[in-house]
Amino acid sequence: MLYSALIFGLISSFHCVGMCGPIAMMLPVDRNNEAKKITQIITYHIGKLTAYGILGLVFGLLGRSFYLAGMQQQLSIIVGVLMIVVALVPEKIFAKYNFSKPIYKVITKVKSSLGQQFKNKSYKSLFTIGLLNGFLPCGMVYVAIFGAIAMQSVSLGVLYMILFGIGTIPMLTAVIYVSNLLSFSFRGTLQKMIPVVAVVIGMLFIIRGLGLDIPYLSPSNMSLFVQSEANCH
Repeated sequence: MLYSALIFGLISSFHCVGMCGPIAMMLPVDRNNEAKKITQIITYHIGKLTAYGILGLVFGLLGRSFYLAGMQQQLSIIVGVLMIVVALVPEKIFAKYNFSKPIYKVITKVKSSLGQQFKNKSYKSLFTIGLLNGFLPCGMVYVAIFGAIAMQSVSLGVLYMILFGIGTIPMLTAVIYVSNLLSFSFRGTLQKMIPVVAVVIGMLFIIRGLGLDIPYLSPSNMSLFVQSEANCH
């Protein structure tokens, strides 16, 4: 299922262009030194991947606790359903209930710190911008987090989030160089594809949890039992 993280990252990067594109275009990189500019952009992406890796670690631990409790298949089905719900329910609905209110102050501080980092061109600032950017609320990141939880492994949870982040790199890097990379209509078409891909990935997690005895896709209950026993020994 790790491949789904990279695919989703690539597709959702078109959503990222709208959300994180302005941040990428305003990065304090050296416009006169191409070699330095490239290393600065890489530093920004490393910071963002670090944030995703931390999220993968935290939620991978949560997924691991479900695995140890013997809830692998149920968790996979729940995660799949949540992915589909997040993909299909308009963001305005979630905003209405203001789920982020308990951590609003934290988010405000992150945004404030992010703004301060744009004042200089040091590699430390670029890394920090990427790091803070990675922690900002985003529906696509939430979907990826559900995937990390379903990995039921700390290391795989981290890897899932990093692969998702790597998938977003090509488009966000292109935005730094060319602001109007794609036509408005084409971007609109790609935006419509994002929920479709999220739903497909969600369905894959549901199928995985159903234990249909499909190799590599939906292992049976017995396969999971044998695997669990092997891990214990």
